[in-house]
Amino acid sequence: MQKPMLDFLEEDILARFLKNKEASQGQVPGEPVFIGKQKMQESTIRVIDYDQDNLREEYLQDIKEGIPFKDTATVTWLNIYGLHDIELIKSVGTAFDLHPLVLEDISNTGQRPKMEEYDDYLFFVIKMMRYDEVEGKMHSEQLSVVLGKTFLITFHERPADIFEPVRNRIRKQKGRIRKVGIDYLAYVLLDTIVDDYIFIIEQLGEHIEDIEDEILASPTQEVLTKINDYKREMNYLRKSIRPAKEFLLQLSRLDSDLIQEQTIPFLKDLLDLASQSVEIIDTYREMLSDHLNIYNTGVGNRLNEIMKVLTIFSAIFIPLTFIAGIYGTNFEHLPELHYRYSYFIFWGVLLAVALVMVRFFKRRNWL
Repeated sequence: MQKPMLDFLEEDILARFLKNKEASQGQVPGEPVFIGKQKMQESTIRVIDYDQDNLREEYLQDIKEGIPFKDTATVTWLNIYGLHDIELIKSVGTAFDLHPLVLEDISNTGQRPKMEEYDDYLFFVIKMMRYDEVEGKMHSEQLSVVLGKTFLITFHERPADIFEPVRNRIRKQKGRIRKVGIDYLAYVLLDTIVDDYIFIIEQLGEHIEDIEDEILASPTQEVLTKINDYKREMNYLRKSIRPAKEFLLQLSRLDSDLIQEQTIPFLKDLLDLASQSVEIIDTYREMLSDHLNIYNTGVGNRLNEIMKVLTIFSAIFIPLTFIAGIYGTNFEHLPELHYRYSYFIFWGVLLAVALVMVRFFKRRNWL
């Protein structure tokens, strides 16, 4: 038995969310095991250390080189690229006293967006989204963040160009980023990701709004495929953004020394943007459902018109067939059989009956 289309869409979404956890079966809890797809060959470590007057940016050969930054008064942003390198993840955990369960979550790219509070740091996971116009598919990458008192560690599946504008702001001292603490840097990174959510939603929304004209012009199978594809991608996007909104709500209400009072309003504004993203997604999902209803209605109306024409033709030809059937019998003494003008009279009767029926249908507005 063939499965409904929506079941296939849901299975595709779950397949992208649920990673193969066969490698972690039987492992000790807290033991980091990479779960996901390796997206770069060699892992790299990048550090940006700054205060209002000084800036230092470099790549490190070993995580031990980053330990001195841990206790400095400057802001240290440590980027770890390549979650497949479990030994590197463990060494970062050792150097910065991270809980084993945190390391386990970092190495599992199938984590749900969330936030956890520890004694000396905050740990949160969020999804970075990317829409491929060619494939017509949404892709996600996991970003794990450890926020300490003077350091911020971000764990990437691969180098993320999305944060290059943030680095440029740090280099060029734009805005207030060089004048405030590490919690503001965490906010800026989250703000960049949420802004990207809105951009992607608007990008998809333009395509979704154009579908209505296609449906009204020609409700073809190709249009139905587009509707189902966009429903699938919107559902996928929603499953990433809704939990992100939940953890941003938790973060904005958090009573912690790691979050300064002046950063709270920014986090609340970020929560509003996340809520707006979810609302827009729900709006577009409803719009797609309406498109699907319009498509089904259009196809149904088209089928009704076809059936109407076929029915009218059938109704016209039924009496004609009846008449032709009578005069097609093989009785020898059939009236008018040997009359000279019988053939022409026969056609005249057929045409007259057909014209009378057509006129009758038009008067009843059936044609």
